[in-house]
Amino acid sequence: MGQDPDASTGLPLRIGLFGGTFDPPHRGHTAVAADVADALELDQVLWIPANQPPHKPLADTAPLALRLEMTRAVIGTDSRFKVSGIEAERVGPSYTVETARALKEDYPETTLFLIIGTDQFRQLDVWRNPEELLRLVELVVMDRGGQRGRDHVPRVRGAENAHFVPVRKIDISSTDVRVAVNDGQNVSALIPSAVEEIILREGLYRS
Repeated sequence: MGQDPDASTGLPLRIGLFGGTFDPPHRGHTAVAADVADALELDQVLWIPANQPPHKPLADTAPLALRLEMTRAVIGTDSRFKVSGIEAERVGPSYTVETARALKEDYPETTLFLIIGTDQFRQLDVWRNPEELLRLVELVVMDRGGQRGRDHVPRVRGAENAHFVPVRKIDISSTDVRVAVNDGQNVSALIPSAVEEIILREGLYRS
């Protein structure tokens, strides 16, 4: 279990930041988020859908309002999970350092843990202001059983202190979900019914 909230502020003491496009979010996302929350005894995991991912054309992405709705649907009843629309408040590409800066202002006494994958960790040196980012957060790298992240620590001050957390290796991607929806396949093993209902209602991922 996580620590008790700070009695003076009522705010959680240990918050994980789980960002992504979430187009759509799926069962793999909830599994690894739970694994990290358990391993690090996080009080809360903030799911943060990107407004405009720097690496992906906005035209190829479902509207943020729908990705926020799907993310709220995917987290279900896990009381540790909360969806944040903080990136909806900014115009332009969603840079992690800007989000971390804003959240640190909101939660000054809280330890923030940025949850990323091994591929993201290896490319940390090309992120915007990575050293500032690592002054704002503790880095958590999801370890799905490989050594790629551990074997290539980026040349960013503080990266050597990253937490490597074992998570379940679940072979699901958002691309898999989009392809399956477009092909009319059964997607119940990939996403909860609440997410599927939004996709069908809005006609998402149909070519």
